[in-house]
Amino acid sequence: MSALKGQGPATLGGLLAHRVAATGDEPAYRGYDGVRWRTWTWRAAGREVAGLRAAFTASGLRPGDRVGICAYNAPEWVFCDLAALSLGLTVVPLFFNDRPENIAYCLKDAGVRWLFVDRPPATEIQDCGLQGIVSFKEARGVVSFRDWLAAADGRQAAPADHDPEDLATIVYTSGTTGRPKGVMLSHRNILANVGALLTALPEVAVETHRFLSFLPLSHMLERTVGEYVAIAMGAETVFSRGIAELGEDLRIVRPTILVSVPKVFERTYGKMQEELKASPRRQRLVARASALGLAVYEGRARRFERLSAWFTDALVGRAVRRRLGGKLRYVFLGGAPVAPRLLRFFTGLGLRFVQGYGLTETAPVISCNRLADRDLASVGRPLANLTLRFVKDEICVKGPSVMRGYWNLPEATAQAIDAEGYFHTGDLGRLEGGLLYLTGRAKDIIVLSNGEKVAPADVEQAILQDPAFEQALVVGEGRGALALLAVSDIVDEKQLQDRANDQLHAFPGYTRICHVLRVSGPWTTENGFLTPTLKVRRQWIEERYAAAIEALYTAPRVASDGEVAR
Repeated sequence: MSALKGQGPATLGGLLAHRVAATGDEPAYRGYDGVRWRTWTWRAAGREVAGLRAAFTASGLRPGDRVGICAYNAPEWVFCDLAALSLGLTVVPLFFNDRPENIAYCLKDAGVRWLFVDRPPATEIQDCGLQGIVSFKEARGVVSFRDWLAAADGRQAAPADHDPEDLATIVYTSGTTGRPKGVMLSHRNILANVGALLTALPEVAVETHRFLSFLPLSHMLERTVGEYVAIAMGAETVFSRGIAELGEDLRIVRPTILVSVPKVFERTYGKMQEELKASPRRQRLVARASALGLAVYEGRARRFERLSAWFTDALVGRAVRRRLGGKLRYVFLGGAPVAPRLLRFFTGLGLRFVQGYGLTETAPVISCNRLADRDLASVGRPLANLTLRFVKDEICVKGPSVMRGYWNLPEATAQAIDAEGYFHTGDLGRLEGGLLYLTGRAKDIIVLSNGEKVAPADVEQAILQDPAFEQALVVGEGRGALALLAVSDIVDEKQLQDRANDQLHAFPGYTRICHVLRVSGPWTTENGFLTPTLKVRRQWIEERYAAAIEALYTAPRVASDGEVAR
């Protein structure tokens, strides 16, 4: 039952209080403390938040002060967030694996006073002029979470009385170019998004669910859906021990809902294809099972196909779903474009994706599929409280979940939000039959020297369907042909070129790859090549390999069709 039914909370701090009053003795959170799994009921979570509220007050923090959290997902992360919000503090979430200099920039830009971490902070972070650093885990040189709580000395602090329009959080975009910008979101912005999502998916909201949280809570998709929507629904949230343990955690936790990005399923698909290479017969069986399951899902299967689908699902589909715990009902998918072929494959094997689209600046969801929708190429229907319009195909959105603006960047805010209040997303799309379709990025378009335009993300997604490619980036702005930077175990660049072009057979001729540069990898968040939401930092990579890219175009290369391309 949603906590937003009727007169719901006006601020995020009130969300937990409503849930405690409704289902206080039901399970709320589960986390691994390094030795065992610990469980909190909603009432116990409320007590944890009350203790943190007292500690914040004892530390001299007042409404409007900024508190940073730079740690892996855990119950303490959520308790800290909810306590700060209930006092009118502004939470600044930071990606735990970001580069120290980038974290330091965000801390200084936001004027963060206290920072919560789960590992010893780098020197750049300690030199940010913070009032205090608290570690959820024991760490040398910083205050332990236990000692910081004990310093409150039994005090109590009531939730602050603040306005829904007050600033709740500053979330730094993990932009693929330049310095990150601090997106200002109010309590009303986020609660409007939570309420609209619950309205869009009433069948999901009334069920009993268990989330497995593994996407960074510094990412608004995980925070809005995995934290605030989960509270509103009364769903239990279990925090994964880490990406390395995700597969095992799925089998242990057996979640019913997973909030994910496409990269997770791209990797799963690639591993499955590699495993199936050894058995062509099983490879055909999996393909058949997926095709039959998809036909049933789309309502075009004939009677004998439905019977065959039941049989192949028993052989294949259930085994795939058992890898994910066996009880997974919905996968909320967002954060980046996903290849339709990938969605069709896993949908045919019995997974149910609720694909959505949005940005940090919209708190974050703009649209999502309803359960009755069956078009896997769309990103769903716009939320009911948002208005969309298109300016030269660019998606522009207006409504209560659109950000207040960028922190300390009035000019950037004015460029992003027009005089009528529409936020310009930078994404291209179209609306057909009530469904939104993405067609590219307004800025991420490669214009070849002959005037032909290429959406690199579409080309890259197609190439990545071949498991030979771990990562791929297409370049060619102002050039006569496209080049591909590829992270792959295959050393032969000509072979990579041929395999890439095999994946592009349905694309126009000018999208053929004429140059390939195999690069060392992988590209990760740690080395700065990926954003915290696993998007490729296109400009960063092009600058890093600028000389090698230039060499591709200055040295003659023979393209796949036998013509010399420069």
